[in-house]
Amino acid sequence: MIGNFIADHIQGNKYEGFSTEIQQGIFLHREIDTFTDAHEVVRKSKRRLHARYRHYDGVIIDIFYDYFLAKNWATYSAIPLELFTKSVYNLLEKVKLDLPKKSQQFINYMIDYNILFNYKYKDGIEKVLNGMNKRTKGKSQMNLAIEDLHSLETEFEADFTVFFKELIAHTNQKLKKIDTTI
Repeated sequence: MIGNFIADHIQGNKYEGFSTEIQQGIFLHREIDTFTDAHEVVRKSKRRLHARYRHYDGVIIDIFYDYFLAKNWATYSAIPLELFTKSVYNLLEKVKLDLPKKSQQFINYMIDYNILFNYKYKDGIEKVLNGMNKRTKGKSQMNLAIEDLHSLETEFEADFTVFFKELIAHTNQKLKKIDTTI
């Protein structure tokens, strides 16, 4: 879990100083990114947004898919979302000082705003989209994407459902290989 969380803040092979478990998480995160970027259903979702948001369409779809995962959490996990998020926050707090600075900053933000739990609400998604728009100094117009979520929710959720089922199968297969290569 830790490796997966910090993967975006680890460049190239700078993972070598981390434990085997964390390295496995980093590799899995990278594999998930590769699978997601190449997946036709994800591309279909992005095409719905591309004219308005251009290269930000992928970031928006990631956020939308996080929303559908949190919203439908009970379909994918026997552990209630609230309990899961608290356990993630507790784990990350314990190891925070050993993680990259960007990861440490994001942990604080995530916990302060209970991001993982609040992804299940459109209000939570709207706050994230507004924050992302501010980070791009308004260039991305991601704050407008909540309108797209409202108007195309059924289509995006259908895409997510198909994609996530395939991602689970792919991830389970890759986990077996990652366990044997490190």
